[in-house]
Amino acid sequence: QLQASGGGLVQAEGSLKLSCAVSGLPFGRSAVGWFRQAPQKEREFVAAVSGSGGSTYYSNAVKGRFTISKANAKNTVYLQMNNLESEDTAVYYCAASSDPYARPNTRYDYWGQGTLVTVSS
Repeated sequence: QLQASGGGLVQAEGSLKLSCAVSGLPFGRSAVGWFRQAPQKEREFVAAVSGSGGSTYYSNAVKGRFTISKANAKNTVYLQMNNLESEDTAVYYCAASSDPYARPNTRYDYWGQGTLVTVSS
């Protein structure tokens, strides 16, 4: 089970931190990713972290602005979002994989509900 939280309304150039609490899965052996879906658009990949937390992967759209991390003691993955832009407005979802590696072709089998991020310009 995955529970995303932390969304809200923020001004452009502001920051927001999303959390994804994971339960019922081998957290240390599961890659976890963040995805987002903007109105009228398809869902897109944002960032992922490996099961060990040792490797991360980002989309070009957020590289350098967003940071994904995981706290194994809390079974939680975070997405720190800085310098937000209006184009970042979307519902953000976290997902977990049976694969421990965060790779471009990683398949995510478990999904949480989304949390809405709105960036005002």
